[in-house]
Amino acid sequence: MKEENKVNMVINDKPVTVEKGTSILDAAVMLGIDIPTICHHEALKEYGACRLCLVEINRKGKSKIVAACAYPAEEGISVYTESQKVESIRKKLVELYLALFPFIPEVKELAKKYGLKDTRYVKQNNYCILCGLCVRYCKEVKKHNAIGFVGRGINKKVTFIPDSAYFKYCESCMECVDICPTGVFPSNYGIERIPQLSED
Repeated sequence: MKEENKVNMVINDKPVTVEKGTSILDAAVMLGIDIPTICHHEALKEYGACRLCLVEINRKGKSKIVAACAYPAEEGISVYTESQKVESIRKKLVELYLALFPFIPEVKELAKKYGLKDTRYVKQNNYCILCGLCVRYCKEVKKHNAIGFVGRGINKKVTFIPDSAYFKYCESCMECVDICPTGVFPSNYGIERIPQLSED
């Protein structure tokens, strides 16, 4: 008899039973299956920004591509983390990221996996990947909201918010830097400027 709070599914032909609400990404981790991601953090709500964790799910002969980090496990579905569709999309993303964020270890490893030595896209060599880890960590874990996004589209950036009541604590905290996948935060202020900005 099936437990009401349990979900049975299959990932890469491996059956797994998880609690309801468990993401496909976390279910895969339980099976020792690696799904690439650069915007995921276990302490934060899912954001699905990098899209590298895309997987193909199949239910009753119908398939679709979903973000494994944000998609909850469902009864009876089959998940394929490296199907032809997934690999094609992921390879294109990695090629784009090679132009935008070539310094990220995960991107380098994936480029090597897919045999990508160069990219067709215009190289920009950005450091901030707009994954939102720092913004979400400051909001969800620290409860400070001292970091935020500004701008839209190609002008979107991450910045400290001097008007925040908690901004004065940034210099002594800097935990956002520790979780930054590029190690260079934020995107439009240098770390060296924080003491100058936080002075009364």
